[in-house]
Formats: sequence, structure tokens, C-alpha cells
Amino acid sequence: MLHTLLIIVHFFCAVGVISLVLLQRGKGADAGAGFGAGASGTVFGARGATTALSRATAVLAGIFMVTSLLLTYVGTHKSEPVNPLEQFSLPAPRSAPQSLTPGAAAPSAPAGPQAPSGAAAPGGPANGAGTSSPK
Repeated sequence: MLHTLLIIVHFFCAVGVISLVLLQRGKGADAGAGFGAGASGTVFGARGATTALSRATAVLAGIFMVTSLLLTYVGTHKSEPVNPLEQFSLPAPRSAPQSLTPGAAAPSAPAGPQAPSGAAAPGGPANGAGTSSPK
């Protein structure tokens, strides 16, 4: 939401700065106006437009720079999820693997029914001995 609002303000400031710069007269226009080439009767008067347009350009340029910095800040700092369901969808942190020392026992197998070592399991021969028959 904030990112979208900043983009909109940034866009209008950019368009405003461009249009204000194009409305202003260049420094070389004063020499041409002395010879009758320029229009001396303008909307703002001979000197009034210079200060008003220059100040407006400076203000919009300042806003443009501030929105540029804010967009950079908002873009680099990711926000935390606000929705509680989004918090649960994040991956869980992994636990540290257990290291085995030479004297330590191996980790136990999952609990469940286990067949005795000499007896065959209900699904087939014990210890994966295959289908060979005893002799």
C-alpha cells in the first residue's frame, strides 16, 4: 500500500518537474527578447514567472528526491507478514544435526512392532534373505 502510494507521488512529481522545466525560459532568451524576437507580454509578466516557476521546480525536485529515497528504503526492507496465516506458512527453522561420538550409541529406530531376529516377518523372510528355501 505504501509502496503504491509512493510510486504514484513519485510519478506525478517527475511529470511536474519535466513540465515546469519546459515552461521556463532559458538564459539565452533574454538576449533575443531585446531584439524583438521574444514575447515580452507573458502571462506572469516579464520577471514574475521566473521566481514562481523556479520555486515550484525546486519544491517538486525536493519531493522527487524524498520519494526516491523512501522508495529505496521501502524496497530494500521487507515487511513482516501481517496476516497470522502467513506466519504459519513460513518454513520452520532446522534443528542442529546430532553428532555421533565413537562411544555413543546409534540413534534408536522408530518405535513400532519388531520381529525377533530369528523369526520371519509377516511380509517375507527375515533380514531380506530372499526366497531361497532351506536345505
